Amino acid sequence: MTDNNETSGATPEEEGRVPKRVIGTPPPTGTQALLPEDESKQGGSGYVLDETKARKAERVAAAFFTLSFLAGIAFIVFYAVWPGHVGNIDRAARSNYTLGTALTVVFLGLAVGMTIWVRHLVTTKEIIQERHPISSKPEDREVFNQYFQEGTEESGLLKRRLLRRTLLLAAAPLGLLPLILLRDLGPLPEKKLRHTAWKAGTRLVVDGTGQPLKAADFDSPGGIITVVPQGAEDNLDEIATSTVLLLNLPEDQVKVKKGRENWHVGGIVAYSKICTHVGCPAALYEQTTHHILCPCHQSTFDALDSAKVIFGPAARPLPQLPIGVDSEGYLIATSDFHEPVGPSFWERGRPKA
Repeated sequence: MTDNNETSGATPEEEGRVPKRVIGTPPPTGTQALLPEDESKQGGSGYVLDETKARKAERVAAAFFTLSFLAGIAFIVFYAVWPGHVGNIDRAARSNYTLGTALTVVFLGLAVGMTIWVRHLVTTKEIIQERHPISSKPEDREVFNQYFQEGTEESGLLKRRLLRRTLLLAAAPLGLLPLILLRDLGPLPEKKLRHTAWKAGTRLVVDGTGQPLKAADFDSPGGIITVVPQGAEDNLDEIATSTVLLLNLPEDQVKVKKGRENWHVGGIVAYSKICTHVGCPAALYEQTTHHILCPCHQSTFDALDSAKVIFGPAARPLPQLPIGVDSEGYLIATSDFHEPVGPSFWERGRPKA
């Protein structure tokens, strides 16, 4: 069954050359276009813009670029003038929220402004480009230059000075941010990492309650408790380096290192709780083996032998805090740690044997 309507107007000679179409099949592709013809392709380098709408879009994009600039300046001010990232954890948290919000507005303003620019101000037309070998012939360079000039003209970069200037203004703080952020590389810590809040006569108090601890109150064999310096219970920066594990070990099994004969009270010893690998809290204790374990990377320290490393990636023993008893029977520190606590750092030097 055939449909002769397609060739009803053809001459007998043409009718013999044109095949008849079967009903239900689409007409020949030559009789219909796959894509509608764009009238704007008939002339000019691109679509014609409505200048009124274009100016409105230009002002909106410029406003976002200006907002991005102000947010970039705010980032610099909050980081350099109001150094909330130093001091204490609460200030650092507020500083992080502030800096993160400012930087988000910087990039968001740039993204929205550029999107409005491209969607509403760039006059482009659809082009078809054939694939061909990539080369750097002079003819290709000339064509590229021509395309570049046309693209510059279509984008309105030269024509729309407000957009160009506010875009450069918005990007300016981003060029300064790396210089400002380099501030975190200094100043050098000098001796700050070598000392903690412990000093001679400082009482050991229970972490969380602040209660001073007597040697007579800590007489349970195999006991373990976390203590901090008295007076620094609410200072999180001091606690971060001064937290100590207090253990009650069998006195006859403790291997006292030379020069540390007076660093313990009976079998009560104190070691830094800060792992010497990457600074995690070494808070697990095996009472039967007297091993201190760090849960992060399984570094294991022998509490009976000056917290020597017996397993894991830690390179140094846990520093030991010299302790004694004051006139009232309370446990006290007789000095600060004799070596830096926590993981290694550049200025620390070689570990002592």
